[in-house]
Amino acid sequence: MISVEEAKALVIKNIPALPPVTIPLSEAAGHVLAADIFAICDIPAFRQSSMDGYAIRYSDKDLLLPVKGEMYAGVPEPFTIEPGEACRIFTGGPLPEGADTVVMQEKVSVSDGRLRIVSDDLKPGDNVRDKGAEIRSGELAMQNGTYLTPAAIGFLAGIGVSEVSVYPSPKVAVILTGKELQQPGHTLAFGQVYESNSYSLSAALKIAGVTSITHYYADDDLAELKNILVKAITDNDMVLLTGGVSVGDYDFVVKAADLCGVTQIFHKVKQKPGKPLYFGKMNDRVIFGLPGNPSSVLSCFYNYVSLAIARLSQQPDKVKFLTATLGHAIKKPAGLTHFLKGTYTDGVAASLGAQESFRLSSFAHANCLIRLAESQDSFAKGDAVSVLLLPE
Repeated sequence: MISVEEAKALVIKNIPALPPVTIPLSEAAGHVLAADIFAICDIPAFRQSSMDGYAIRYSDKDLLLPVKGEMYAGVPEPFTIEPGEACRIFTGGPLPEGADTVVMQEKVSVSDGRLRIVSDDLKPGDNVRDKGAEIRSGELAMQNGTYLTPAAIGFLAGIGVSEVSVYPSPKVAVILTGKELQQPGHTLAFGQVYESNSYSLSAALKIAGVTSITHYYADDDLAELKNILVKAITDNDMVLLTGGVSVGDYDFVVKAADLCGVTQIFHKVKQKPGKPLYFGKMNDRVIFGLPGNPSSVLSCFYNYVSLAIARLSQQPDKVKFLTATLGHAIKKPAGLTHFLKGTYTDGVAASLGAQESFRLSSFAHANCLIRLAESQDSFAKGDAVSVLLLPE
C-alpha cells in the first residue's frame, strides 16, 4: 500500500498528453494549444481610425479645410485627400491616403462643408491605429500550451485564424459493476440500491471538461466484466470502473484488468475513503478502479482522476488545493490520510457530519475536502490544514 503522495506521483508519471487534433476555432474554448500560432498578416491590415471624426494632415490643423469624402468601417474603396482637405471618418474606417491624424468630431466646427479645429491639444497621429498595431505578419501570436479562454478565442479570430491544433479532452468510459444496482425512477427490489455513481461521475467529468462519456453495466461476473472492459479500453482513452476493487468474493475488477493485459501501476492507497483504489495502463489507455461507495468514488475522482484528465488534455487541474485554518479540533487514527467532507469559508475549514464512505448527503453540501495528514492523529482548532476545493 502506498501513500497519497506516491499515488499522485505515479499518476503524473504514467500519463502523457493525448495526441493533438485540429478543430474549428469555434469549438476550441477550454482546450490547450498544441502548436505555436503565427500571424498571417498585419492586424489591422491598414491604418485605421479609433474615433468618429475627421482625417487630416497634421500640418493643416490651423487651416479652414473643405470636407471631402467619407471613410467608414468596411468601406470598399480607398480614398485620398489632397493638402488642405479633410475627410469625414468613423471608428474602424481606413485612414485616407494623405492623412496622418484624426481629430475627434467634438473638437471641430463644421459650416458650409468646411471644417475648423477648435481644440489646441491635437498631436500628430492622434486617434490613428497604425497598420500592424495589434500584431505584425509572421509574429508569434500565441504559444503552444496556451489555455484558450474566450479572450484568446476572440484574439485568434481577430487575426484570421479559423482552426487550431489542440490537446483533446479524453473519451471516458464509466463501467458500473454490481447486481444490486437499480436505476432511479424504478422501485427497489429486496437487496437493491439506487445506482448513483454514474450520475455523480458524469457530472464531475463534464465539469472537468470531458464531453465524450459512455456508460457500461456489468454484473458481478468475471467473464462479462472482462468482455466489457476490453470494449471500453478499445473505444476510450480512460476507463473508470466503480465497485469490485476490494478483496471480496465478487470483486473482479483487478482480475479482469489483469486478464485484459492491463499493467497495474498501483492497487490500494493509504487513505480514507478510497483505500482500494486501483490504477493501471494498457498501451496509452488509462484505467482507474474506484471503490463502489459513493463518497469514495468522488473523493478518488477529485484527488486522482481529475489530475489524470488534466494530464491527458494538458489543462490545469480544475481541483485546487489551499491552506486553511481548522475551525475545530479533530482526532483520527494515524496511518491513513483522511479526506473529510467539509465547508470552507473565509479561510476557515470545518468538517461536516456523515463522514462514512457510503453516505453522500454531507458531500452534497460540502464545498471542500479537508486533508488530514497520514502521520498525525490529532488536530487542534486553529491548526493549518490542506483543503481541496471542489470544482463548481
